Amino acid sequence: MKDQLQELIRNISSGCLSEEEIARTADEAAQAYADPQAFLAANPDINYDDSFPIPLGEWMVVGSLPETVLFQGDTHEALFEQIVASFGPEVSFVLKPKQLHKVEPLKALNRIQVQLGSLYPEKGGYVLLDFSAPLDDELQAVLVYTCDLESTLQLAAAVGIHAAPSYEALRAELGA
Repeated sequence: MKDQLQELIRNISSGCLSEEEIARTADEAAQAYADPQAFLAANPDINYDDSFPIPLGEWMVVGSLPETVLFQGDTHEALFEQIVASFGPEVSFVLKPKQLHKVEPLKALNRIQVQLGSLYPEKGGYVLLDFSAPLDDELQAVLVYTCDLESTLQLAAAVGIHAAPSYEALRAELGA
C-alpha cells in the first residue's frame, strides 16, 4: 500500500512536494491504515478520533497536504482563489476568482476546468479533482495533470480515497 500511496501523493502534488515529503507521508499513512490504534499510541499529537468520516490513513494523507496542493472552500470563488494563489504571480489567469461570485456551481466548475486545462500544455493541462471527504468546507480538491488522471483515479480507488473529476462529478450529480 505504501507504494500506491507514494505514487498517488506524487501525482496530486504536481511537483509541490519533495520526494522526501512524499515518502514520509506515504509511510505514515500506510502505518496508520495498517494499525490505527498502534499508530495513534505512537503519535499522541495526531488530532484524530473515531468520529471523523474518513479512516486515519486517509486523514494522514489529507492532513499532510499543504495549501498549495489541497484546496478547500465553501464556494467555487474561494476554491479558485486558492488555486490561483498556489501558482504565484508568475502564472497569469484569464479567469479571475471574482468572476465566479454569482455563477451557478456547474458553470463555475466548467470555467475553472477550461482555465486549468489550458495551463501546462506539455502535460495536457490540469484536472480539478474532488479529493477525499470535505471536512470543514463544502469543497475540497486537488489538481492533477491530465496525463496522470487515469492512474490517479486508479490509485485513489486502490487505497480507498474518494477522487473524481470535479466538473464531471457535479454534472453526473445534477443529471446534466
